[in-house]
Amino acid sequence: MRHGKKFNHLGRTAAHRKAMLANMACSLIEHKRINTTVAKAKALKQFVEPLITKSKTENNQTTEKGTHNRRVVFSSLRNKHAVTELFGAVAEKVGDRPGGYTRIIKLGNRLGDNADMAMIELVDFNELYNAGKPAKKSTRRSRRGGGKKAEPVAPVAETKTADDSEE
Repeated sequence: MRHGKKFNHLGRTAAHRKAMLANMACSLIEHKRINTTVAKAKALKQFVEPLITKSKTENNQTTEKGTHNRRVVFSSLRNKHAVTELFGAVAEKVGDRPGGYTRIIKLGNRLGDNADMAMIELVDFNELYNAGKPAKKSTRRSRRGGGKKAEPVAPVAETKTADDSEE
């Protein structure tokens, strides 16, 4: 029985699946967007987002912790050029984003076998989507209502002038 096992096996053995996801993640990091099927894109999103989080936290920590995170990511990707790119340009660009580093855009069906196709891309590297939106404030909001209270403003008394006379 497979109760509680939500991982998509993609019709492959474990070794084939790990190698495929590692290769796809390296391609995504290198090219910033790739076209694939919807199922593979969703599996890749679950695979690559924790790695991006590890690369992002590396910049805020000591050298020892940074080396550890690089080794953990390298054990998943197995490509030193992709790890260098991830910990360099990608981590710098997504440094202030609290998650959601990738975007999946559905493209339609493939001609040969009618498979659902999608484009998966790194969100901060698409200048067309981000061009129209103004930069958001980087303030974090609490779920508890402990924010600033608005001070009550005293009402201003209205005075009648000669121009306001009723006709």
